[in-house]
Amino acid sequence: MLHVPKKGGDGGWDPRDLVEPDRAHRACYADQEVFDLEIERIFHRSWIYAGHESQIPNPGDFATFQIGRQPMIMTRAADGSIHVLYNRCPHRGAMLTNEHMGNCGQTLTCSYHSWQFKLDGKVHAIPTPDGYKGTRLSTDNPDCSMKAAPRVQGYRGFWFASLAAEGPDLVTWLGGAKAAFDDMCDRAPEGEVEVVPTCFRVIQKSNWKIFLENQLDALHPSITHGAAGKAASEVEDEIKAETGENAPLQYHYLSAFTTPIYKWDGLQTRGFKYGHCILEGYMGLRPTDPDTLEYEAVMERAYGKARTEEILTTNIHHVLVYPCLSVQAPLQQLRAVRPLGPDRTLTEIWHFRLKGAPEPIYRRSLHYFNLVNSPSTMINADDLYNFWRCQQGLESEGGDWVSFHRNAGQDPEKDGEITSVTGLSEMPMRHMFTAWTDYMGEG
Repeated sequence: MLHVPKKGGDGGWDPRDLVEPDRAHRACYADQEVFDLEIERIFHRSWIYAGHESQIPNPGDFATFQIGRQPMIMTRAADGSIHVLYNRCPHRGAMLTNEHMGNCGQTLTCSYHSWQFKLDGKVHAIPTPDGYKGTRLSTDNPDCSMKAAPRVQGYRGFWFASLAAEGPDLVTWLGGAKAAFDDMCDRAPEGEVEVVPTCFRVIQKSNWKIFLENQLDALHPSITHGAAGKAASEVEDEIKAETGENAPLQYHYLSAFTTPIYKWDGLQTRGFKYGHCILEGYMGLRPTDPDTLEYEAVMERAYGKARTEEILTTNIHHVLVYPCLSVQAPLQQLRAVRPLGPDRTLTEIWHFRLKGAPEPIYRRSLHYFNLVNSPSTMINADDLYNFWRCQQGLESEGGDWVSFHRNAGQDPEKDGEITSVTGLSEMPMRHMFTAWTDYMGEG
């Protein structure tokens, strides 16, 4: 147990005492007791991302994921409905599957004693039923069915589950963060996206909040990733000198990290209820190459010129859906956050196709997926290294507090929405910790 501020005559403490308006105690990142409370009061009570409906397009399809410490399974039933169940057999407790995704046919079958369950979790068959005569177990007993998540809702194909029976509905809870999914789906000529089944899974040796805080930290990119950006910029210059043509767009994904700090300062972040945040601006994706022009023509045929222009000029680069998602809608990227311990976090990195869009537009998202977000790229490696260094420092006794002082008290708030006074303001970190104290205090 780390040294933390004390509260009460019994020597106990309130997690809200660990957060002040411009700083947070290191126990928020490094203490096991704090982490256990986060799992109980945040991840087991708020809406947590389950997956996209295109991961389970057919009856019998399933995909597994975690909500806090709970192994869950998302299924597609014969009638097309989607269900989220605890991945546990009610007989002896075995997980029904340890595969990430697959198709189980008409029933989920336990590999231990062959209990069978319908795709909505209801028990279908119990082997040797005569052995249960006179006991409490039978196919008529709901306790013999798989336990379902109390609440399951989707928005534009993205599905969430909550282990709490009560709370705001998904759309209310998302609030302004709906823009993450609206922006991505609206960029598809057919108004929908579909997941690319290949997913990167990375275990980061750091606290889950360090990852989320980094995503909208506009000061770090040109510092942390400057070397990779400079190398890409130099290659762009060489291509231009040798061919007279601009380098392919994917080079810009890396060279953009040479953007000077004063330009990052000109961006803006916005904070919404429940801890969600948006970073506006940053990367233009409308060159006048033939691929882009073809895509815009397809969009105009689908939406008309005015609506197409409105969609393609949406000023969003990055959305945090607190506490579980990082979404880069214009690049069809999504990273799900699955905490494993105070110093270990699993991130799942997914990308999507825009239905009806030309193949080169998908290739752009694939390039970003591999060059920026994959575990093998220098950009991700830079971040992972800094995350680890932060975690090591926070577990030391070199100091008790983490600073979020930059522009503290300067960010205006109106109608429950906070706007950063500059792009470099640490408003997103302060805003997420404001939500953290609400969750941790009231669950």
